[in-house]
Amino acid sequence: MMGSRKVVATIEGRMTSTRLPGKILMPLSGKPVMQHMIERHRRSSYTDEVVVATTTNAADDSVVALCEELGCAYFRGSEDDVLGRVVEAGEAHGAQILVQGMADSPLVDWRLIDQCVKLLEKEGADCASNEFVETFPVGFDVRAYNFATLRRAAAEDSAPAYREHAGYSIRSQPEKFKLANWEAEGEMRWPDLRLTLDTEADYRLIGAVYDALYPENPDFSAQDVVVFLKKRPDLVALNASVEQKTPVL
Repeated sequence: MMGSRKVVATIEGRMTSTRLPGKILMPLSGKPVMQHMIERHRRSSYTDEVVVATTTNAADDSVVALCEELGCAYFRGSEDDVLGRVVEAGEAHGAQILVQGMADSPLVDWRLIDQCVKLLEKEGADCASNEFVETFPVGFDVRAYNFATLRRAAAEDSAPAYREHAGYSIRSQPEKFKLANWEAEGEMRWPDLRLTLDTEADYRLIGAVYDALYPENPDFSAQDVVVFLKKRPDLVALNASVEQKTPVL
């Protein structure tokens, strides 16, 4: 809870992702990616509820089964209309602030989530994020929205890129919305480091990070990851040539 406002974190995830199908249930240190995402989001001091926003596809029955096993709320909606799916999930759980989690970020750090939610409230912003200026490693991006703004976007935005990438219409129009950003400092300032899960090479790198850090401390931080990888250029090189997909309007 942030002040009197209910904070809901949604984690978008489906089994039919185009570049690495089934990635959300691939194992990292013996647990599925989605389980780690749920656990890492649940550690946030401000998040009241974590909701997996998945699809009505039969392929995602296995995602729902995992949620039920972990006692995690879930919402099933459209595969293509991700904005609609996320907003409906937020509405179903009474969100007033929505944290947008992505299943391609299994290294997400609750400490950054808390910083993001605090910044949103302090600035009275429509969206707070650490990605408006790219200074953090890719995969440590966090976003929090004033849910009323996100709900309005779902009602008004019809462009396919806005529907497919939830919140993109808000994040891409600084002249129309109040955006709050913060930048990485010191060794965290490493925007060329790729820690997002889209390809087999990404999986090898993230798997190596988990194998090194998780057994010792399941609550390892973004800082821990950076410190570890500064000493392992061989791992950083694994996915250095993978290109990040960007939304096309």
